[in-house]
Amino acid sequence: MSEESNIELFEPRIPTRVDLDPTKGLVWAINEKCLPNFLTPRNCPRVCFHVGANTSETDKRRYFSSESCVHVVVIENKWFEAMKNTTLYLYEFDSTEFSLLDENAGYFTSAKKQIPINKIETTDLFQEQFRRNVELRLVDNLWDIFNEIQNTTLNWSMCRMGFAQPKLETH
Repeated sequence: MSEESNIELFEPRIPTRVDLDPTKGLVWAINEKCLPNFLTPRNCPRVCFHVGANTSETDKRRYFSSESCVHVVVIENKWFEAMKNTTLYLYEFDSTEFSLLDENAGYFTSAKKQIPINKIETTDLFQEQFRRNVELRLVDNLWDIFNEIQNTTLNWSMCRMGFAQPKLETH
């Protein structure tokens, strides 16, 4: 996913994750299951979670509003307008040169340059989320759910938290 509409070649980039080799550039891709985590503006901080193979019934009942929903994306309400007004482009790749990096987050990587085989324009991010039966939640601050969701049996991913509102002080 990108906000750029005209990418013809994806060059490997040095990862910012501390658990990856900082000398080896990567092209990143996401699987369909975790795609909702990226159907937001690029810098929009978000806490995403979905049902996994080991998710307990208790966590399903506690964190999902209905039995038919198995994926939630939580964003700050200050990102509502940006979400309404952002167009994203889904670039598809030939999957043969990618390998699974993180099953929980749906990340695949390739060390080689990639030419997209398809591009899909997405102009209504809310509708794209709803079409995938994703529950989208808007909150004033992400830090409570950020801390809480890590102690569940759910599969989760936190993105762009450096752009999140500061943690609320509790007295």
